[in-house]
Amino acid sequence: MLAMPLLERLARLNRTAVFVAALVVVLFGLFLPKPVGGLILLAVAGFLIAIMSTTWRVQPSSTRVLRTFVLVFLVLTGLTRTF
Repeated sequence: MLAMPLLERLARLNRTAVFVAALVVVLFGLFLPKPVGGLILLAVAGFLIAIMSTTWRVQPSSTRVLRTFVLVFLVLTGLTRTF
């Protein structure tokens, strides 16, 4: 599978640093001017979709629900900030 080397590399990173970096990128997407911020949020949502589609089977139901809510929030916010 093509995504496995990327997932292995992500698994070795510091989880706190990855969370803070993702939070900073999302905040940039929320505070930058409309078309640019929305595109950043949609890019984050696309990356999240790629990770979720690969790890969906091994996640518990509660994690799936939370990740789905975050994904829907990112997509809707990204779309409203883009158009």
